[in-house]
Amino acid sequence: MADEPLSAGAVARRLGVAVTTLRTWHQRYGLGPSQHVPGHHRRYTPADLARLEIMRKLTAEGITPAEAARWAKQSPAPGAALQLRAGSARDGGGQTIPVGRAGPVARGLARAAMRLDAAAIGDTISHALATDGVVATWDGLLRPVLAGIGERHVATAGLIDVEHLVSRCVSEAFAAVARSGRATGPARILLSCADEEQHTLPLEALAAALAEAGVAYRMLGARVPVAALVEAVNRTGPAAVVVWSHTRPTADPGQLSALLAVPRRPLLVLAAGPGWRADTLPAGVVRPVDLAEAVSLALAVRDSLDQSTGSDRA
Repeated sequence: MADEPLSAGAVARRLGVAVTTLRTWHQRYGLGPSQHVPGHHRRYTPADLARLEIMRKLTAEGITPAEAARWAKQSPAPGAALQLRAGSARDGGGQTIPVGRAGPVARGLARAAMRLDAAAIGDTISHALATDGVVATWDGLLRPVLAGIGERHVATAGLIDVEHLVSRCVSEAFAAVARSGRATGPARILLSCADEEQHTLPLEALAAALAEAGVAYRMLGARVPVAALVEAVNRTGPAAVVVWSHTRPTADPGQLSALLAVPRRPLLVLAAGPGWRADTLPAGVVRPVDLAEAVSLALAVRDSLDQSTGSDRA
């Protein structure tokens, strides 16, 4: 509920700042949590959050923390200090990242991205992955922010630095999930970008989701030539191959036809990503609509093979 007191971690995610920043604002400027229940950590009330929102916005505009804290503590209403200090970073303005209907955590991540605050970005993503899992984090948090960065870049030709930093933080977070995964059995899933395709984050999201589900896989990464992909399939004999294309120029259906013609043809070929057109896909190729479906299809192949192996042993 909106009026419920919040923990420091929840407030940090809403504001898009690190928890250590909240501690500093508390210790130096007295902008700390005001609700105290004996035997429990202090909690931030809606009034506390409103003051911190003012603090964050004013410091983002270049006002010194001490002056911003003075405005925040004196302001009788959440918007009063901002009206007194006519800044340019209002919601929906040119210095914000649009996230559509995404929730407060996504807005906090967008704010951290605009400040190039790698610590806050990393903390927010890691917490979401630990709490909600890969698929929900990708769909509800990361996709809206990444799409908003892309939208703003189209409109302004800027935010390249923001996109690079956020992409690196996302990659690092997914890599951590992949390293902590407990996959068993052989790697039956092969993940690859289409030839000349450089957008790898969605494929990294799939890899992390598979690792989270305990599914072993091989990742080839960006810009995999058709000949190299075919060679990898012949060498490893995967049960399923996922080929990611983000844009139309990289979505040559011939790549998929080549996979269907290899001697060790996969049981399942997935054409993932918005680059592929359903009406141009070779017969037998499946186009998942989203990350959840891609994971579900991969799990189905794994389970089918496990059952087949168990029947053979019996």
